[in-house]
Amino acid sequence: MSFGDPNNPYGPPPQQPPGAPGYGYPQQPPNVPPQGYGYPAAPPVQQPYGGYPPGPAQMPGLTRAAQIMLGVIVLAHLIVAGVYGYALSRWDETMLEAGITGDAEAERYADLGKGVVVFFLALASVFALLGLALLVQYAKGGNGVRVCSIVYGSFAIITGIFTLAMYGLGLLVIIVSILLIVFASKRASAEWFRRPRY
Repeated sequence: MSFGDPNNPYGPPPQQPPGAPGYGYPQQPPNVPPQGYGYPAAPPVQQPYGGYPPGPAQMPGLTRAAQIMLGVIVLAHLIVAGVYGYALSRWDETMLEAGITGDAEAERYADLGKGVVVFFLALASVFALLGLALLVQYAKGGNGVRVCSIVYGSFAIITGIFTLAMYGLGLLVIIVSILLIVFASKRASAEWFRRPRY
């Protein structure tokens, strides 16, 4: 095959006369910028701060509700810690009134019970402090705060099961924890925590 053959796929493309359309699209005059596929070009959208759409300016209602639910859980754990602290402060008096002093085996079980109360007191206190740390980060924290709130709510359901005997406090913690998980998982909350920070 030679370059003179019009059916040669490897040859140079045939020359078009200056006014003739080329490759099926009409040629535009040289001073008009191309518009692309016959549609008018849209004006460029100015996105502030690197091209990402801005997030909400104020905390959405669902996110505020999640923050309130988190505060209720923190308050419940502070109450639980207070109850355990009160029980611990009266432990020796209660054991003395029960007549457990003097018997080595009974005192050993009483000390074991006291250790369990100290463990639950420490656990409730730490859980309340973690929740308080999350609570103060809602206004300026990132997506990690939202994820930690969901995990915190999941563990709070477990603590609610253990505190069901405390005058319905455990049931309140379970319900509020479920609401916290739902509200923190919503799209409005995700957009709040993923908003750009300046």
